[in-house]
Amino acid sequence: MADKEKFIQEINEGYKFKGEFITLGASIFGGEVLTGTLIKLPLKTMNRHGLIAGATGTGKTKTLQLISEALAAKSVPVVVMDVKGDLSGVAKPGMANDKITERMGKIGIEWKPEGNTIEFLTISNEKGARLRATSSEFGPVLFSRMLELNETQSSLVSVVFKYSDDSQLPLLDLADMKRVLQHIQEEGKAEFETAYGKVSSSSLGIILRKIVELEQQGANQFFGERSFEVEDLARCDQNGKGVISVIRLTDMQTKPKLFSTFLLSLLAEIYNTFPEEGDLDQPKLVMFIDEAHLLFNEASDTLLDQIETIIKLIRSKGVGIFFCTQNPTDIPNAVLSQLGMKVQHALRAFTAKDRKDIKLISENYPLSEHYKVDELLTSLGIGEAAITVLSEKGNPTPLAAVLLVAPRSRMDVLTPEEIDDIVNSSKLTAKYNEVIDRESALEILNKKLAEHQEAQEKEAEEQDSKTKKAEKTTVEKVLTSTTAKQVGRTVAREVTRGLLGMLGIGSTRRKKSTGWF
Repeated sequence: MADKEKFIQEINEGYKFKGEFITLGASIFGGEVLTGTLIKLPLKTMNRHGLIAGATGTGKTKTLQLISEALAAKSVPVVVMDVKGDLSGVAKPGMANDKITERMGKIGIEWKPEGNTIEFLTISNEKGARLRATSSEFGPVLFSRMLELNETQSSLVSVVFKYSDDSQLPLLDLADMKRVLQHIQEEGKAEFETAYGKVSSSSLGIILRKIVELEQQGANQFFGERSFEVEDLARCDQNGKGVISVIRLTDMQTKPKLFSTFLLSLLAEIYNTFPEEGDLDQPKLVMFIDEAHLLFNEASDTLLDQIETIIKLIRSKGVGIFFCTQNPTDIPNAVLSQLGMKVQHALRAFTAKDRKDIKLISENYPLSEHYKVDELLTSLGIGEAAITVLSEKGNPTPLAAVLLVAPRSRMDVLTPEEIDDIVNSSKLTAKYNEVIDRESALEILNKKLAEHQEAQEKEAEEQDSKTKKAEKTTVEKVLTSTTAKQVGRTVAREVTRGLLGMLGIGSTRRKKSTGWF
């Protein structure tokens, strides 16, 4: 009993905040839900990022949903990556049932269904406003990463981007990139090598083939105009609630390179665009990256350094990043160490390796005299999690097993008709689904090539005309001379014979046989 009272005291003190907060649930001690011992997440430290992890079916998606809608209710815009296609229901109010009533009764909080203002965004064929970026905006580093180029090929891509900038050749889409590479490989090679050094034709060929392969994965839908303005992600609706932007990525699981590169470009654009804010009372934007392992799979050391740098620096822009994945080991240690909030759902130990991994994972959490963390992580039920957050002073709060609040929005997907209604009424869809095809590298180089060929043809015609005129003048001079007249008549007879020789021979034979002679 004394341990229970001590635990309650620690929880109440550790999760007591002055500013705005989100209620995640009630703590669990000895298998009992302690009604009224609420576990909260302070908005002030949400720019210190976080992790939501757990095995399949343990409730990660619902945790992501309840935090997203709670943030929106506090006027914080949210971006969620919907890789599995099960987050669209956040738009509509949920439906009460016995399980929700029982859960909320244990926690001690009244539950009211409520929907949210959402936007559907896409980088593929999914319904929603198009997220596009030009090749120039994407940059050579991410472009090379997406093509899986080696160091030599990546350096060549960087030089190609520099050449395009210097030559005022806008790289808007993949067709522009291919045309510039073809220009360097063919008609512009000498000019390029004079200014930028020797270039390997084989490397250019490999890059071209990689781009064609990327086009077959549908990447040409992502590159182009109109470019998406990241400020449109940080909006509130007419009632002051944060807009939840759902990026539909259900067809990206088989395209991890495109998915991860898109995310990196989005994070880099947000960092470059948003002003410095320092520590705010609440974040300007919170982003949830589901299936986060797709971002880090096969990432090079250089790329991991870039991700770590962005995660460290983007918090000063008032932006929080939350990674959702099955296992914390999916996240590199350098990034994992930057995540202030940890919501760990149940892990399953089916093998000796699983048990060993769980022991290592348990060491990521604050020491607790009330839990054996490795045992706790395997005993949590659905909708329960081990949670620690950063307090307003920046210290980790006590670890607590928590029965989580049920989302107020629908815990199911929208119907196709409901999705159509949201997409068709969206101002962002009207703004970004308009295709713009302005003059770019492709048109400029084709125009230059056409002008060059036209000039060559005109020059050839002029030279041919001069040659014919000179030949004509020479022949006239020769033919006007006395000697030439006689020679000309002889030549004319011989030419006539030559042209009509067979007919002449035949005519002669006919004359002889008919007695003409």
